[in-house]
Amino acid sequence: MPGTSPDEDTDTPDNGGERTGYSPALIATAVALPIALLIGVVVAAFIAARTPVEREPLALGPVPAPAADGPACATLLPALPADLGEYTRATLVEPVPPATTAWQLPDGGEPIVLRCGLDRPLEFNRASPLQVVNDVQWFEIRDDAAATATWFAVDRETYLALTVPDGSGPTPLQAVSDTVTAQLPAHPIDPGELPN
Repeated sequence: MPGTSPDEDTDTPDNGGERTGYSPALIATAVALPIALLIGVVVAAFIAARTPVEREPLALGPVPAPAADGPACATLLPALPADLGEYTRATLVEPVPPATTAWQLPDGGEPIVLRCGLDRPLEFNRASPLQVVNDVQWFEIRDDAAATATWFAVDRETYLALTVPDGSGPTPLQAVSDTVTAQLPAHPIDPGELPN
């Protein structure tokens, strides 16, 4: 158009000087914000997955343990390992049964429980099959309903019971056997009479 300066934009319609398009900064922000939010959610989920879950303290009921205060249990319990394979020492609810300790998986679940100073198990007699693990003679009682096995060490000064959930593998029994062998001398076994 004649009389128009070359600096004026002749292709833009006259709408009071306002632009109708979005600024590049606004478009960049609109694209970057959801991506940053998504990355933040992924990073938070990754951190949460790696953070150990705080387990609830474990409540265990008492069982008769007449020798729980004896020297054998006083020697054995402090020597037990902090970890049994993937299981770590659990915090027990007060009052803790005497001469008792437990381990759990990091996310909780069924524990491994060791009790010391017990009476001879009623099921243990001269016909009972024994299994020797790392120089300790163990007698097993299965509880299929609870999916556990309780192993009784029967050749020490006092009876020990190690209750393990199915699927926990051989490590707990082996590690406890090593500690028992190192801390408590072997004694002759004393099975009960055969049932009539």
